[in-house]
Amino acid sequence: MHIVDGALSNEIVIAAAVLAVGGIALGLRKLPMERIPVAGVLSATFFVASLIHVPIGPSSVHLILSGLAGLVLGWAAFPALFVGLLLQSVFFGFGGVTVLGVNTLNIALPAVAVFYLCRYGIASKSDVAAAIWGGFGGALAIALTAVMVAVSLALSGEEFIPAAKLVLVTHVPVIVIEGLLTGFAVYLTRKVKPELFAEISSPAGGVR
Repeated sequence: MHIVDGALSNEIVIAAAVLAVGGIALGLRKLPMERIPVAGVLSATFFVASLIHVPIGPSSVHLILSGLAGLVLGWAAFPALFVGLLLQSVFFGFGGVTVLGVNTLNIALPAVAVFYLCRYGIASKSDVAAAIWGGFGGALAIALTAVMVAVSLALSGEEFIPAAKLVLVTHVPVIVIEGLLTGFAVYLTRKVKPELFAEISSPAGGVR
């Protein structure tokens, strides 16, 4: 869901950049040293998952797996996803440098929202229940990102309203696929490393 350079108004670009910097700073504060490798793996997962994309007007359609990053990292999803977006922009020209803040905010903020909505659900005693919560979180993260991308475009001018509507429609299949993939990932993680989610759901968790 990268928005390309030049598609948004300066006001939207600046405001989003300020908010993204705040999110990244908060995420770094809430990222313990021992969880940096996990953040790196999830950043790489996002980087690879979104390499295959289909351009849709001033945006694009592709897998993100931001919901999984949010469920595992909480606020630390901001710096993890920012790194992935920065590398994609520099090496492959996806999105752009001037809209890096917008893209980071649109993808990372829904991931954080999903963390707070689903953190206790994925720490359920039942692996199946945890997977369902994970699937819901993965789907919701993409739905919220699609809405934020559409709003970003619509606020930049009436000429972008058709593109904003197209973004919402074209991401319906992605929402379903991301929900299934995230649910499966949560289920598998619960089997092989259940403490990963138990840590973040506890009151003493380091990424609240």
